[in-house]
Amino acid sequence: MNFSQWIGFIILGFCLYVMWQIKQLLLLLFTAVIIANFLNNGVQFLQKLGIKRGYAVLSSIILLLSALLIFFWIIIPPFAQQLTELFNLVPQGIDQLIITLRKFILKLDPELINALPTVQEIIRELQPLFQRIAGQGLSVFYTTLGIPLSLLLLLALTLMLLANPTAYRQGFIRLFPSFYRKKIDQVLVKCDCSLQGSLIAVLCQMMMISILTFIGLSILRIPLTLAQAMLAGILTFIPNFGSILSLIPPVAIALLERPWKSVAVLILYIIIYWIINKIENHFLNPLVIKNRQALLPAFTLLSQVFFASIFGVLGFFLALPLALVGKVWLKEVLVKDILDQWKPKASVKKQSLEKRKKEAKKSITSTDTPS
Repeated sequence: MNFSQWIGFIILGFCLYVMWQIKQLLLLLFTAVIIANFLNNGVQFLQKLGIKRGYAVLSSIILLLSALLIFFWIIIPPFAQQLTELFNLVPQGIDQLIITLRKFILKLDPELINALPTVQEIIRELQPLFQRIAGQGLSVFYTTLGIPLSLLLLLALTLMLLANPTAYRQGFIRLFPSFYRKKIDQVLVKCDCSLQGSLIAVLCQMMMISILTFIGLSILRIPLTLAQAMLAGILTFIPNFGSILSLIPPVAIALLERPWKSVAVLILYIIIYWIINKIENHFLNPLVIKNRQALLPAFTLLSQVFFASIFGVLGFFLALPLALVGKVWLKEVLVKDILDQWKPKASVKKQSLEKRKKEAKKSITSTDTPS
């Protein structure tokens, strides 16, 4: 490498080091980009109706704040009250579940009980991991700016990005070499389409699971129905683990009521996910979710572990959008532009030789043809 290339390499390494040091702030910026991208869809819809962008942005913000105000005014108070009771009942239900399992295992093999770890031992082993993940994910809130200022910064970044997304987009594209900027623009378009389709699918799942869970648990007369339904909808945003975590509270509380109700809750959740799968395949995917990019289950699981180890609890919750964007960048930049173009020198020389032969044949045929 020449001197200029070494300077560029050193600058790139320094930039990567700085990005690693401020990774939590970059995650906050990524969250703002996701929210602004989602709100921009509403803005574009209003623009199609003939409303100017400034008024469309203002209308979208007013609608969002009004929805949040109604949500926090009507739903949050009873939810918070039931959530406190839920946290008190769930441990009792888990203890009852453990007692039931121990009795069942005791009937099968009495010596197996001594080999199984207790709940306290499992919690003691997992506690350092949970503290590390939580500390990494929330450090940007309680060390850098504090929770109120961080949320205010998130809101300000979202509004700024929503007000003039083109300027920020062009500024990001200009960080790359001029010959590659067109490709980066195409990558950003694909990231936008991938996020839109997947986020719409997840939001529809969250709403349907909350509604169906509320109806099903109300029919079974399980206590704290509202809190459990909302918690199930919120946890749906977390792939793989969300559905398992949302199943623990209703099963534990149902076990305190009557043992058969816990089995009924399991059957209820199987029916709910079956109904949601049918609705997605027959209605949402063909009509609404046209740009959804599905991720392989193993890739989703590995991305959750990877982003949780780097960003903590926030990376765990944002693993889905991070994995979707990472998939697009890896496919378009690493695979197509680097790995697919990486050919051995012998094959390159052979291709160039064949190209020269073809050009020579063309020149000969062109000279032989009469004018």
